Amino acid sequence: MGRPSLATERRAALIVAAIDEIHAQGTLGVTMAAIAARAGVSGPLASHYFGTKDALITEALRDMLRRLNADVIAALRAANGPRARLSALIRANFGPGQFCDKTISAWLNFYVRAQADEPTQRLLRIYFRRLQSNLLHEVRQLAPQARAEALADTLAALIDGFYLRHALRQRPPDAGHVVARIEETISLYLSEQT
Repeated sequence: MGRPSLATERRAALIVAAIDEIHAQGTLGVTMAAIAARAGVSGPLASHYFGTKDALITEALRDMLRRLNADVIAALRAANGPRARLSALIRANFGPGQFCDKTISAWLNFYVRAQADEPTQRLLRIYFRRLQSNLLHEVRQLAPQARAEALADTLAALIDGFYLRHALRQRPPDAGHVVARIEETISLYLSEQT
């Protein structure tokens, strides 16, 4: 396998810089020039690779979704049985590359952007469907259909809700605490089955 091209490396650096700049500024109102400067390239070069700031921001969201999907797939492959796979799915959503300040800031800003931007809405719909499908696949093996759907909805809301709650906190996110709270919810819900 060869070395990635300079263009590939620069595009990746611009995507990372976009997420970092969104976190630093706390808004999607960042400029292409600021993102380019953070990536160590010129503004015109950033425009050459992505065209517009909106295209770069959309690509940053795609990149976040790809990374999350890769983390989820790896976690699911390492787990055996539906309960272990459900736990792995929860942990993957709060892994170190996911549940960190800059990623939380980016997610919050993407939710806001989705209110008026169709490409962002579409990507978030894909995320919602994928999360729901993954959760439901495991929960259906642990609970009757109607209760499985309710639990999957609750877990998806908890995952997104913990991201939103931590967006405004002044201390670093505590993934262990969050995962424990969600696991407690799962255990309580499943214990009602018996």
